[in-house]
Amino acid sequence: MGVLEDNEPPLKRVKGTLEESKSFLGPPSNTEPVPCSLGDLMARPLTSQGDGETIGSRGVIKRTEFIKIIIRALYSLGYDKSAALLEEESGTILHSSVVNLFMQQVMDGKWDDSIATLHLIGLSDERIVKSASFLILEQKFLDLLKMENVSAALHTLRYEIVPLQINISQVHELAANVISPFQCLTLEPSGHNAEVAKSRSKILEKLHKLLPADVMIPERRLEHLVERALDVQRDACMLHNTLDSDLSLYSDHQCGRNQIPSLTLKILQTHRDEVWFLQFSHNGKYLASSSKDCSTIIWEVKENGQVALKHSLSGHQKTVLTVSWSPDDSQLLTCGQDKVIRRWDANAGQLLHVYEKSAVGVISCGWFPDGRGIFAGMTDGSICLWDLDGKELECWKGQRICRISDIAITNDGKRIISICRETAILLLDWEAKFDKLIEEEDMITSFSLSKDNKYLLVNLINQEIHLWSIEGDPKVVSKYKGHKRTRFIIRSCFGGFEQAFIASGSEDSQVYIWHRYSGELLLALPGHSGAVNCVSWNPANPHMLASASDDRTIRIWGLDHHNHKHNHHVSV
Repeated sequence: MGVLEDNEPPLKRVKGTLEESKSFLGPPSNTEPVPCSLGDLMARPLTSQGDGETIGSRGVIKRTEFIKIIIRALYSLGYDKSAALLEEESGTILHSSVVNLFMQQVMDGKWDDSIATLHLIGLSDERIVKSASFLILEQKFLDLLKMENVSAALHTLRYEIVPLQINISQVHELAANVISPFQCLTLEPSGHNAEVAKSRSKILEKLHKLLPADVMIPERRLEHLVERALDVQRDACMLHNTLDSDLSLYSDHQCGRNQIPSLTLKILQTHRDEVWFLQFSHNGKYLASSSKDCSTIIWEVKENGQVALKHSLSGHQKTVLTVSWSPDDSQLLTCGQDKVIRRWDANAGQLLHVYEKSAVGVISCGWFPDGRGIFAGMTDGSICLWDLDGKELECWKGQRICRISDIAITNDGKRIISICRETAILLLDWEAKFDKLIEEEDMITSFSLSKDNKYLLVNLINQEIHLWSIEGDPKVVSKYKGHKRTRFIIRSCFGGFEQAFIASGSEDSQVYIWHRYSGELLLALPGHSGAVNCVSWNPANPHMLASASDDRTIRIWGLDHHNHKHNHHVSV
C-alpha cells in the first residue's frame, strides 16, 4: 500500500495528513434492545378477566369485539361454516338482523328497500345517513338510465338525490347523464350478472368504509391489526435486517447482530493489484469492481449466494477509478485515470462507446435516471453531459467539481451533486439553475447518496462520517466514528433493510458497521490484510456485503449462522 505521491490519482489518495437521527430511537446506547412482544400487542389466550367482558392479560380487549373480528376474518377467508358455528357457539352475532337485511338488499339492487332499512339501523350521525343514501340513490339513478327509464331516473335525481343537499358537483355530473345518457355507460359496467354483482359489491365496500365500524365490521380488520403489530415490532427492532417475508406470527420478532453480514463467505482474488472501487447492480445480481491493475471485473451473484467471475473488462491504460451501473443494469460505465469513460454491455462484456474530451481528464461519472445519457466530473472543474452516442449536451464551467470528487444525480434527474471544493458539496438544480451548498469544517473525501435521495453520507479527512439531510435546508443528523483514515480515500455506503445501517472501509484493514439512526458502532470486521478502500451492500439482499482492499482481494460477507469462525472459501 503506497503513500501519497504527486502522480497518485485524486480519487484514491488525498493530499495532506490528519493533523491530530431521523433519530426516533433516542440517543446511542450500549444496552441491548428490549424485545417488543406480539403478545403485548395482540390478545393472549382467551382467559376471562373479572366479569368476562374483556380478555387478555391487561383487560383492555373487549371480548365481543374480539370474537366479531375473528368471525369477520373467517367469512373473509371463505370459511363460512366455521364462522357461522362460532357465531352460534359464542352467542355473538357478527351483524344485527337489520344490518344483514340492509346488506342483502344492496346486493339484490333493492334500492328503495335498502334506503328504508338504512333508517332503521339507528345511526346518530345524520351526515353519514345522507352520504350512505347518496351512494345508494346514485346507483339507483344509473341503473334506471341503463334501463333507458329516463323519466324515473330524472324523478330520482330531482326528488330523492337533490334534497339530500350534498355532493353538489357529483349531482351536476349525474344531471349531465340525463342529457347524454350514453355517458353513464362509462361510469359503471353493466349488462352481465357478474358485472352487476361486482358493481353492487363496490357499493357495499364504500358503505363499509362509510358506516361506523361497530355497525359494519370492516373487511379484513384482523389482518390489519396483525400487520400493525408486526410493523410495531419491526420498527422497535434496533437491529432489524430481515425482509418482511421473514417475519412470523409464531414468535415475537427481534433481530440480533447475527442478522448483519459479519462472516467472510468468499474471497475473490482475480485482480492483480489494489482494488479501489466496487458496486452491486441495482437488482443485486451482479457486482462490478475496478482496480489499479487497469481492469474492471463483472461478477455474477447466483441465487444460492455464490459469486463467480462473469467478465473481465480491459482497455483502460491506467487505473480504473470508479464504475457505475445503468438504471436497468444492462450496461456499465468505467471511469479511468487515462482520461476516458468506457461504456460496456454488461451481459456480453463488449465495449459499446468511449467518451473523452481533449486535454481534460475525467474524475467520476454516472447515468441519467432514464439511462439515455451520462454525466461526468472533469479535471478542469466542469460537469459535462453526453448522450449515449457521445454528443455533448451541456457543460457547466467553473468550479463545479474539485480534483478529488464523487458525483451523483437524483432519481428525478433534477439535481446533480458534486464536491465543488475541499470542504463543500454542491447541490445543483440544473433545470432551475439554482444551487445549494453543504459546508463542512474539514476536507471532504467522498460521499454516497441514499436510495430515497433524501440523505447524503459524507466522509471526512478527520476520521468522521456525517449523515446530512438534504431536504429543505441541509443539516447534519448523525455522525459515525471509529474507523481509521489518515492518507487514503475511504468510501462508505448505506445498506441493510431500508438502508438502516452504515458500512465503511478503513485503513486498519477492517470493515466497520454502524446503526444508521442511533450512530452506535455495531461491528468491526477483520479479515483483509490491507486498507479497505470501498464497501457495497447488496440492495436486493440485506445479508450480503462486499469490501475491496489494497490486499488485491474482494471479500463477500454474509450471516454467521453458527456464531463461530468458518474456513474461508477462496476463489483463485
